[in-house]
Amino acid sequence: MSLVAPTRELQRDHVDQFLERLDGIPGLDFEVEGIVDRINSLRMKFRRALEETLSEHGLTWPEWKVLGSLVLGEGDCDSPGELANALEVSSGAMTNRLDRLEQNGYVRRARDPKDRRGVKIELTDAGRRAWTESTSAGARKEALVAAALTKSEQRQLNGLLRKLMLQFEKSV
Repeated sequence: MSLVAPTRELQRDHVDQFLERLDGIPGLDFEVEGIVDRINSLRMKFRRALEETLSEHGLTWPEWKVLGSLVLGEGDCDSPGELANALEVSSGAMTNRLDRLEQNGYVRRARDPKDRRGVKIELTDAGRRAWTESTSAGARKEALVAAALTKSEQRQLNGLLRKLMLQFEKSV
């Protein structure tokens, strides 16, 4: 006997099929498992779609994150160490990202006026354009998926996901 709520065959997704195989596990709440599995699956699919879009724009996801940090940051530039800390990566990983971004003309290294030994990373106009254009292209793809929901459903889903996020942030 299946504990998964019956759905019409046309409305079934791969999570429904997975949940059916979990039948008989004591204490498993199929609604909760369905929520978590769908969120995880959507996250992976959105990430793959973004990485595909970024590749079309000559960027990798880590490079896009560096550019985004500079575009959205408080100041005009940060040190490599500040960027590494903000993005939770090693200094070596940050150096590799910055090298490639600099080679492509998206950032430049400049002397820190407050510390002769220090370096600041400056975003170039080309870097700002690359981040903005790739982000816009990604947003258009995301909108195609979200179009499965009405604006009212999108607001409702956002509200429900916010409740889950707030609960998770409170409990961890």
